[in-house]
Amino acid sequence: MSIPAQSSGTSATQADGAEDRLRRFATIWSRAIFPSTATSLTRTEFEQHLLPLARTLSDILHARPFDAAPAGAVGGALVAVHCTDPDALSSTLGVIDSYLVLYCGDSGATALPTEDARARCSRIQHAVAGGFTQALRERTLAEQEAIARSALTARTQADQALHATQARFRAVFDDAAIGIGIADLDGNVLEVNDTLTRMFGGLEHHVLSHRVDEWVHPEDSPQLCKYYGELVRGEREHFRVEKPFYRNDGTVLWTNLTVSLLRDADGRPEYQLALMEDTTERRLLNLRLRYEATHDALTGLPNRTLFFERLEKALGAEDGSRFGLCYLDLDGFKAVNDSLGHAAGDRLLVEVADRLQSCATAPGEMVARLGGDEFVALTTGPDTQKEVDELACRILGALAVPVRLDGRELTVRGSIGIVEGPARERGAAEVLRSADITMYRAKSAGGNRFELADAEADARAITRHGLTTALPAALERGEFFIEYQPLVHLGDGTVHGAEALVRWCHPQHGVLGPDRFIPLAEHTGLIVPLGRWVLEESVRQANFWQERHSDGGPLRINVNVSPTQLHHPRLVAETVDVLERSGLEPRALCLEVTESALIGADDDLLKPLRQLADMGVDIALDDFGTGYSNLANLRRLPVSVLKLDRSFTQGMQRHPADPVDLKIVEGIVSLAHSLDLAVTVEGVETAAQAEQLRNLGCDTAQGWYYARPGAPDRIHSLLLADAV
Repeated sequence: MSIPAQSSGTSATQADGAEDRLRRFATIWSRAIFPSTATSLTRTEFEQHLLPLARTLSDILHARPFDAAPAGAVGGALVAVHCTDPDALSSTLGVIDSYLVLYCGDSGATALPTEDARARCSRIQHAVAGGFTQALRERTLAEQEAIARSALTARTQADQALHATQARFRAVFDDAAIGIGIADLDGNVLEVNDTLTRMFGGLEHHVLSHRVDEWVHPEDSPQLCKYYGELVRGEREHFRVEKPFYRNDGTVLWTNLTVSLLRDADGRPEYQLALMEDTTERRLLNLRLRYEATHDALTGLPNRTLFFERLEKALGAEDGSRFGLCYLDLDGFKAVNDSLGHAAGDRLLVEVADRLQSCATAPGEMVARLGGDEFVALTTGPDTQKEVDELACRILGALAVPVRLDGRELTVRGSIGIVEGPARERGAAEVLRSADITMYRAKSAGGNRFELADAEADARAITRHGLTTALPAALERGEFFIEYQPLVHLGDGTVHGAEALVRWCHPQHGVLGPDRFIPLAEHTGLIVPLGRWVLEESVRQANFWQERHSDGGPLRINVNVSPTQLHHPRLVAETVDVLERSGLEPRALCLEVTESALIGADDDLLKPLRQLADMGVDIALDDFGTGYSNLANLRRLPVSVLKLDRSFTQGMQRHPADPVDLKIVEGIVSLAHSLDLAVTVEGVETAAQAEQLRNLGCDTAQGWYYARPGAPDRIHSLLLADAV
């Protein structure tokens, strides 16, 4: 009862710790920006106002999928409580940059990788800055436009209010924080305030000497001319766009431009009023944040985000465009990190990035770093079938030159997977997955090479991955079952035992043999629980047969043991436990171990097998004859059965049988019997084979000649037939 309480307490402590860190972050934030605010709140009240905003930033940092856009509301919330001073924004961005990941990044199971957390933090800063400036701009423009409109309208009112109106207008016009300009409907600039003059370089006559239609820029919005024409014709009251201007010195001024139509007393269009907010610095900040969000901090190459944008654009191109993608993974990079340290590994990655950039300089080519030691190179155009192969060769050639690090020369090798094809046929994720699979195919072939994507190989790899991920759940759902193949005594033809063969009844692929999933189970470690289940089921079934066939000797059950199971520290204990709980005698169990698993085995590996053999469990050396073990080693192995591989029986299918095969089998049988080992032969398919093996002195056999693997009740039927 104390364990759940302790676990609950630990969770509560972790939650309290996260809340304390969040409050600390809010305190630091309030101290940084409170001096520059115009709010009526006390500092304590202001800190309480910031706490939910801090919680919002923390939630955005950990959101899956990640979306920084909601952080814009945090910037708007600052403006709403009169935090409109520019220092409030810069201080806020500084606090987020320095403390958000530190206090809200977590350190438990939800902790983000440092690189991912910093990238997310940069995008959150971008969104907060955008939300702040957007809210401030809307607030300022609304106030200033209303004031300016009132002032200009007041100029046309009755003579008795003219003086007061002029004074108010001039105060607003001259002292406004944004640039204000007035032009007639022909586009002649009539008047500008000092703020607008400073925005354009400080000389008023340079501004007044221009017409509105002269201030064009290559990056103007395509809708700008349409909006302007509608405005001067009286079809539109105002429009708002982001517009760049050239200053007198040739530099570019970026603005948020609002143009409104002013009508006379009769409602006819008379003037146009322009309000300009200088957004150049904010745009530069956005560009910097955009660069940081789309480029790798270590190498300066485009990162995964920017690469996906380019790849999607290339895949969406028309007019018969094609693409070629090289997916590169360095061979043996982990050894560099482990032996020379991560700093040396980083310098190696920077050198590799520089070499890759030198390989992709043609139009339509780019290189990016996806992460770790994985890079991609993309080429586009009409003839990528040839270009992508040449690009891969250039990359391998560039990597072949040794790299000098800390006085050492390192040889860099890489494996490349190539995907090439026409655009508009596959998505970016599918293309990258195919390239990744192909790259691992190149690595499996020895590395330092490239391979071309193959749809069938991709399908096999995807199927293997699907089977691997489905294995744990399949065991829990009971999708595995066992078939039994009888072991027949060659002397009298009676059933001597049976070998347990596991099968997987897959929901999509049907019944799968062990060759399809046992290697995957070995790779994932699931072979240990699966092997225990097979042992339990087989021993239970053997005990059932024993009870139904008690008049004969013990019926032996053969169970395969994988190399991974041999290394498991509880192999002996679990086997003893299974036998004791079932009541089966140890001599009725035979564990089959492949010859390759015992080649060069030391005493530590053989110790559990010797313990089981001392208990009375038979140990069979399976697939004997396929390895290269020294026959003299048989004396030191705790085996009691040699199980000849089916390759020996294949030579006996010919008529007459191959005399060399017969001599080899005869020699093995003679050697085995001299060492008190029984001999079992696999793959017996004809009566002639069975007769030859019996004449050679083999003890037991199995194969389709006797019975195919099947349900356990078939073994019981064979036992009854023997009894009759």
